Amino acid sequence: MTKNNYKVIVFDLGDVLLNVDSQRLIDKLNNVEAGLGDRFHLLYFENYHIHCEYEKNNISREEFTDKMLSWLNFKISAEEFFNFYSDLFSPIDETINLLPLLKQKYQLVLLSNTNFIHHKYGWEKYEFLKYFDKMILSHEVGFRKPEKKIYEAVENFTGSYPFEHFFIDDLLENVEAAKSLGWDAAQYLKNDSFTYLLKEWKII
Repeated sequence: MTKNNYKVIVFDLGDVLLNVDSQRLIDKLNNVEAGLGDRFHLLYFENYHIHCEYEKNNISREEFTDKMLSWLNFKISAEEFFNFYSDLFSPIDETINLLPLLKQKYQLVLLSNTNFIHHKYGWEKYEFLKYFDKMILSHEVGFRKPEKKIYEAVENFTGSYPFEHFFIDDLLENVEAAKSLGWDAAQYLKNDSFTYLLKEWKII
């Protein structure tokens, strides 16, 4: 029997449900031209504000793609870029395998900082998404974690009190933002046991 007040379990996507491996992108680009991937990776993180603005849909896909291709000296096509850029993800089985059990007891919400390209070309294909009652995605709502309004978008959907939400994310700043709104939340790191985390919080 559940010994908590939670009605909603809110999951981050990257590095909670799916591993994110940017080295794949670097390697593929380096195979196009020696050093291309390394140079691109450096530019990407030197200009990370562009990534953040695209995740909030403040930059159009066309504008973002043109910028990325210019950093790649137009060595690949837009379609190749979409595929390379989105081939980052692989399932974290321990987490995913617990979704059917959690679905029996809780409302499940996915809360992700993501963008249209990663969504469409990268992770939309995964079957485990069917367990979620709702996906609150930064590029669809116009806010990113740890911004308050993206958490409020979850509450607007669930209709539950803040203390009835439990949130799991790999980034501490996102966890702390959820706690500041009255949610319970925990940081999950890939080497941790997800099952142990849930048992510790009496979720399973």
